[in-house]
Amino acid sequence: MNYNGLILTFPREIKMFIAAFVVVLSIGYFTGLLFVGQTGSSAPAGIQENYLGNENDEEAEVMKFKKGEREMLTIIHTHVLSMSFIFFLLGGLLMITRLPEKLKIFLAIEPFFSIILTFGGIYLMWHGLTWMKYIVMVSGIFMTLVYTASASIVLFQVLKRG
Repeated sequence: MNYNGLILTFPREIKMFIAAFVVVLSIGYFTGLLFVGQTGSSAPAGIQENYLGNENDEEAEVMKFKKGEREMLTIIHTHVLSMSFIFFLLGGLLMITRLPEKLKIFLAIEPFFSIILTFGGIYLMWHGLTWMKYIVMVSGIFMTLVYTASASIVLFQVLKRG
């Protein structure tokens, strides 16, 4: 079955439905990134501080404490599940766009590796492997770049005339 470019053949109302979904999904995704920015977790030191606390820093503007195991498991559980669904749905849409097969497969599969590296890295960092903060930062950036590219491709192709 040839599904490359299938999205281009959809009726206008299905394309509008997909576009609305991707726009709302993107608002949710990027709002989450705004939250990350508010917590100071966009730099390696901020990532570490957000999960391991800053009780030893007497100059800290905002006092943060090391997260407990229950809180860590809740954060990781909810994020891994929700991000998996986000990228499953977006990857499914991406699969029916007109793109080179290797690029399509990369954009659809890579986020799942980034999810494991990002949230597994957070958990390992919390357990004492503090160098994982760099892996968390790089995989989080990569995940966001792939999300942005995938959502843009889907939106471009459903809004394309003709």
